[in-house]
Amino acid sequence: MSGPRRRMALWGCVMAALLFAAVCCAAPVGNAISAYVALKAGTPDGGGIVEGGSAADIPARMLTAYKKAVQQVERHVPKCQGMRWPILAGIAKVESNHAIGRTITAGGDIRPKIYGVLLNGSGQGGNTTVLPDTDNGRYDGTASGERAVGPFQFLPSTWTSVGQDASGDQTADPHNADDAALGAALYQCGQGRDLTQRDQLKEAVFQYNHSATYVANVLGWIDHYTAAAQDPNLTDVSGGVRTVIEAALAQRGVPYSWGGGNASGPSYGICCSPNGKSGTGIKGFDCSGLTTYAYAKAGVRLPRTAAAQAGMGRRIPARLGTGALKPGDLVFYAYAPGRDSTIHHVGIYTGRGQMINAARPGTVVRLDSVNAMSGYAGGVRLL
Repeated sequence: MSGPRRRMALWGCVMAALLFAAVCCAAPVGNAISAYVALKAGTPDGGGIVEGGSAADIPARMLTAYKKAVQQVERHVPKCQGMRWPILAGIAKVESNHAIGRTITAGGDIRPKIYGVLLNGSGQGGNTTVLPDTDNGRYDGTASGERAVGPFQFLPSTWTSVGQDASGDQTADPHNADDAALGAALYQCGQGRDLTQRDQLKEAVFQYNHSATYVANVLGWIDHYTAAAQDPNLTDVSGGVRTVIEAALAQRGVPYSWGGGNASGPSYGICCSPNGKSGTGIKGFDCSGLTTYAYAKAGVRLPRTAAAQAGMGRRIPARLGTGALKPGDLVFYAYAPGRDSTIHHVGIYTGRGQMINAARPGTVVRLDSVNAMSGYAGGVRLL
């Protein structure tokens, strides 16, 4: 495995009534592959997992590196199929949070360098196996043992076998965004995998880290970035529905704020969510704040909570499935589908199985699959 073991926790929350205004929060995730949230498990050098994410959370220079690597893969592994930038983004999100907090030069060099914990069996960072030094400190800065390096957290021994110069400086450097992204792409491709096949994609991620939890976490981020990369097709959407969707899409990247958002736009939230996250210092939206804002742009006034919004307009029963939804519909999630009093989350359907979503504390407004959350409770058509 090329990266230290990670751990992931699925979590959910319950509705709260605070300051006379109950607000909505995220659903517990129904299956591990759709899980987009991981516990912060960072080391002092910033190599840990963080909550949340969308295409908007990837530094532009890192996204360029991911896309560049995809273009270069065929030259090295002609038989590889299905390599795409969300695969690389999913891995880099879990391994280094896209090197956020570092300086990334125009040439792709990342400074300060990203080092994992020393894999000496101490238990720090989850390592229990002693790995002897293989590079005399060339890549990992120490000759006393081995540690993972760069935004993709390669072990030096692995980098020696897959490292390539993608930046054009005649050096294969795991601390260079372009080189590291290409190395990760080649490692995923192997001798010629078809990464459009889910089982082969799982196999590729598993070789990176032999942990089912790790694989589920990375696949969740890959799914998320895949959804974020696909803008909704609004060709056949017009009038008020188009106004609502465009208003919501324009908020992508705005932080989630517990209790935040109203008909006028993002606002500071309140304290506190069931897991203790406060929105008082965050200007943004929670789920029902976002829907309230987007529909206000089309002249539709909504009540503030997700459960109350489910009582508006024409109800679309959950038994009809998500295929009955149309762009602009509100889509709901409940702890006990069929009992509207347990509805705790709402998004805006955009078509093609996607919704605009203010998911949970620590995330940003983003495009998600409507299946990203469990407890589908139907929808409402307002326009």
